[in-house]
Amino acid sequence: MDSAVASQASYSMQSLSTNEPVVSVDWLHANLQEPNVKVLDASMYMPDEHKNPLQEYQVAHIPGAQFFDIDGISDRTTDLPHMLPSEEAFAVAVSALGIENKDNIVVYDGKGIFSAARVWWMFKVFGHDRIWVLDGGLPKWLASGFNVESTNDALKVSFASDAVEKVYQGHVGPITFQTKFHPHLVWTREQVQKNMEERTHQHVDARSKARFDGIAPEPRKGIRSGHIEGSKCLPFPQMLDASQNLLPPDELKKRFAHEGISLESPVVLSCGTGVTACILSLGLHRLGKYEVPVYDGSWTEWVVKNSDS
Repeated sequence: MDSAVASQASYSMQSLSTNEPVVSVDWLHANLQEPNVKVLDASMYMPDEHKNPLQEYQVAHIPGAQFFDIDGISDRTTDLPHMLPSEEAFAVAVSALGIENKDNIVVYDGKGIFSAARVWWMFKVFGHDRIWVLDGGLPKWLASGFNVESTNDALKVSFASDAVEKVYQGHVGPITFQTKFHPHLVWTREQVQKNMEERTHQHVDARSKARFDGIAPEPRKGIRSGHIEGSKCLPFPQMLDASQNLLPPDELKKRFAHEGISLESPVVLSCGTGVTACILSLGLHRLGKYEVPVYDGSWTEWVVKNSDS
């Protein structure tokens, strides 16, 4: 009986801590019916994977989950992929998803821990701390034998993205979600350039070593591989175990230490287009580094802008 009570306590709403960036599938399964728990499917894939996350969501998603379209809920004034939207556009999109400031949000993706980390970071940027990534994602949910549901409602799926498009056309929809922008969590190209000279932050790149070294091609056409001068490489899979769970603190510390990254000094993160850098941010959050900026444009912007100038 004591162990059962202890087990229930570990799955209670009170067991949630914003110091911890992930929750287990068992916790979510136990709390799925709670009215202030909202679930988002933030699946996305690299261009060379040729997969459609929207179709996958329609076929199978965690019951009650809504689709968060990373490519759609984005800045419509740039050609760069899935850049952070304006504060107003984010507020409208999240409001369209029926999410309120009082809600506890759990975000997952179809790979385990991949693009869900980006949405976790986006909510942090806009002042909402009560968000967690589902450890192991949809694969672990399915492996645990938990149910999924399907939907044929394509309009509902695109509702938030359509609302963002309207904001950029000058038509702001209803806002029920209040944002508070934290600019220190988002770096621009100019800040990265300045850091190359001043070295206030250790710059850590989450892409593969081969892409970092310029040996393997980038997944986006027209973008050469290589890295920003002075940056270090810590590929994002180093944050995860074989089941796509976030590693425990001791293991994470070893991974950063192995690449010569000091947890006592400031860090800025980048990757290809600002997605997998957020997985490194998850790892750092677990280690108590909560205010780590991500260079949103990342390597793709760096290459495009430097070739323009």
